[in-house]
Amino acid sequence: LQFQEVLMASTIIPLSLNAKQDPVETKTEVGESSFCFCDICVERKDSDQMFKTDGCVHSYCSDCVSRHVAAKMQDSVTIITCPALDCKAVLERDTCGPVISKEVFDQWNDVLCEELISASKFYCPFKDCSAMLVNDSEGEVIMESECSFCHRMFCAQCQVPWHPGVECEEYQRLNEDERGIDDLMVRDLAKEKKWSRCPNCKFYVGRTKHFLYCISSGSRCNFQFCYGCESEWSENHGGCHK
Repeated sequence: LQFQEVLMASTIIPLSLNAKQDPVETKTEVGESSFCFCDICVERKDSDQMFKTDGCVHSYCSDCVSRHVAAKMQDSVTIITCPALDCKAVLERDTCGPVISKEVFDQWNDVLCEELISASKFYCPFKDCSAMLVNDSEGEVIMESECSFCHRMFCAQCQVPWHPGVECEEYQRLNEDERGIDDLMVRDLAKEKKWSRCPNCKFYVGRTKHFLYCISSGSRCNFQFCYGCESEWSENHGGCHK
């Protein structure tokens, strides 16, 4: 009987000891798996130093991504893709915000805004102003307009200083050396006086007969033309009712 009691006691004691033991805690030490290699700088980085976009599986260190974005900003590129070769995933401005400098972030904003208004922007045609202007007429045709910076008048259609007395279509047909303000004033005066222009020397002349010899700068250019249609005069010229 004593032997059986001793045997039962030896079986119960270990069980009771095991029941009182605390649960074993499992600790994971930081190992090699917490580091990553950046394929651009080929350096080992902590995982929290890596940048990854949602559009692809590639990841690079934040420093390299920051330099990648800054380089694109230098070229005024607005749609920046993943640095990986042939990867089309787009880097979003707000996603890149935490890893790029404030200067680059602001520059990115400026480039995006400029692209947004590029279709309607133009510059003041006066060289001593050249302020950037935006056409916000929403489809309305604006001709004569005023620069909000230098307050001078210009033609919004031709994007040149205002050409009084000359329609846009007529102005566009003029040669570059005929678009000066003095030339336009003479052209406007010629309309008022009903002068005609010699097709040979381009000087304006008055009419004494229906056909005439052009006289310019005090000497004849020896060219006869019809005052009505400004074509060369000939003996059989007729049918002009101007």
